[in-house]
Amino acid sequence: MAGGIDRECCRPASEAGRWYQSLEARLVTLHRMSHPSGRPWIIAHRGASLQAQENTIAAFELAADLGADAVELDARRTADGVLVVHHDDTVTGLDRPIVAMNRAELAATAPWIPDLGEALTACADMWIDVEVKNDPRDADWDPDDAVMRTIVTDYGTADIVITSFNTQTVAVASRAGLRTGWLIGRKVDPVEATVTAAEAGHEFLLPHFSTLRGRRGKHIVAAAAGAGIELAVWTVDKPADLVRLADLGVGGIATNAPDIARAALAP
Repeated sequence: MAGGIDRECCRPASEAGRWYQSLEARLVTLHRMSHPSGRPWIIAHRGASLQAQENTIAAFELAADLGADAVELDARRTADGVLVVHHDDTVTGLDRPIVAMNRAELAATAPWIPDLGEALTACADMWIDVEVKNDPRDADWDPDDAVMRTIVTDYGTADIVITSFNTQTVAVASRAGLRTGWLIGRKVDPVEATVTAAEAGHEFLLPHFSTLRGRRGKHIVAAAAGAGIELAVWTVDKPADLVRLADLGVGGIATNAPDIARAALAP
């Protein structure tokens, strides 16, 4: 962002200290919208989740070892307001949703679930897509966007990309100055969504990869380019699909297998 960084207002919580120390290096990467090599960014979906338990420190560290450029992870809150990383609002085998347990209870029963700050630290050599879960059908439905406001307060405005299917939630992030992207489901028209995303000030549009097929795919990529939006698709593991999407010109690909993606997209 122009004008430099106010380090005091953007300083994250102390638990993410090492993550913050790499801020300058990753800012350079994020400000270069396209990957320097010309290939799409390889975004490890919940970490290297094909080989490690998803959304865990092990998965994030393995993603870096396997050559991922970025990590996508999911943020939710506990009963006492601590942000943790988990895809679903419940944990298999537990009798209560995450939002009904305080952090200590969750740590005792599901010790593999990291705090958001711990996860960001583990991803220090990559840029990070934090997907904020906020669905009215979930137990932790957050109409006041408390999770998003905590992220704004504790983790600054410059070195993560916030994404969500919830347009209100991602709008809160955009207004606060965070880099943002709008996740869309398969029933949303990606061409129309590029206009909506651009008008809302988002940098990324994230459709499912299956919507980019045939001539339709070329049309979607062209629409995103015309709107000044980076297109990042989810979730792609087959080499043939990885190559096809790279040839189409998408800017980022979320994958459960960053090593497969690196091999498929190697020059």
